[in-house]
Amino acid sequence: MGEVSTIGLDIAKSVFQVHGVDVAGAVVIRKRVSRARVLEYFSDLPPCLVGIEACPSAHHWGRELQALGHTVRLIPPSYVKAYLKRSKNDANDAAAICEAVTRPSMRFVPIKTKEQQTALMLHRTRQLLVRQRTMLSNALRGHLAELGIVSAKGRNGTADLLSIIKDGSDSRLSPAVRGILDVLARQYGAIGVEIASIDRSIMALHRGCEASRRLAEIPGVGPIGATALVAEMAHSA
Repeated sequence: MGEVSTIGLDIAKSVFQVHGVDVAGAVVIRKRVSRARVLEYFSDLPPCLVGIEACPSAHHWGRELQALGHTVRLIPPSYVKAYLKRSKNDANDAAAICEAVTRPSMRFVPIKTKEQQTALMLHRTRQLLVRQRTMLSNALRGHLAELGIVSAKGRNGTADLLSIIKDGSDSRLSPAVRGILDVLARQYGAIGVEIASIDRSIMALHRGCEASRRLAEIPGVGPIGATALVAEMAHSA
């Protein structure tokens, strides 16, 4: 057996599975490594090609292993399935990854930087909060419509409803109803504050990123869209 040249790494929450082969394709490593010892283990290996199925935590491990001198390739999970020869388990998955990463026609997922992942977290959190705000707006509209109080569509219409709730003088709103609607209105307002805070963070990222500023010069592309594109794009080699 020769020295390990290619490794398939199946990552998990606690224990990772390592499958390594030499240049001739002979298996030289079949080992389970605890998460806490992964970097220590790979620091003792010669620089080699490491394949990992692409998932959120794969980008972190890709960066860490690259820092140790290894060449890391992230593979879409759907592309690995074709190389799974036996029933699905960690060991067989690692072996399939090891084989898939060497295929000349294989397509890989670029490893994201910490900055890219930070931007994506901001955008995904903003998206979640916007959905929640829309749900609250729909709930307010629905409850008030049951009492004969309606408004125009959109944010302006919701603002009119919030004013009615805050004023509290409409005879159609009983004290109990006002109490319920106040809860929803407070939640709506609080989420709006959080979205505004995230927007400021996104704007700060935009101002500090040349690529994002250039994208924003395209008609119809603003700071939010530009920073999202930069976060998803692969860096040029």
